[in-house]
Amino acid sequence: MRTGLYAGLCGLLFIWLSWLVIKQRQRAKVGLGDGGDPDLQRAIRVHANFIEYTPFALLLLLLVEMTTANALVVHAFGIALVVSRALHAQGLGATAGYSRGRYLGTLGTWVVITGLALLLVVGKMTIP
Repeated sequence: MRTGLYAGLCGLLFIWLSWLVIKQRQRAKVGLGDGGDPDLQRAIRVHANFIEYTPFALLLLLLVEMTTANALVVHAFGIALVVSRALHAQGLGATAGYSRGRYLGTLGTWVVITGLALLLVVGKMTIP
């Protein structure tokens, strides 16, 4: 199961982003919500954005893996997803405004989701 590798890597990134939220909560002494602290708000949004996009992309990746024997396709999309999510987290984590990492991470994530969705909708795949 190739998708498992990318799910595991995303799981590690998820834990790292969770840790960054915890550190910001401790620094700001905020147990619930964001307390109006801009650094905590940004850490929460980085974490939330990861949660909003990554599970769905991994589900699509798994479905593509289940319907095609092409390991290269799965690895290409898996690598692109992990790199895109890391870039997005780094970019948004650094600034609430524009950043190259945030832009490339968002674009990469959308390309991955769109590409996987198109493979599932219009691809000529069969279940092995």
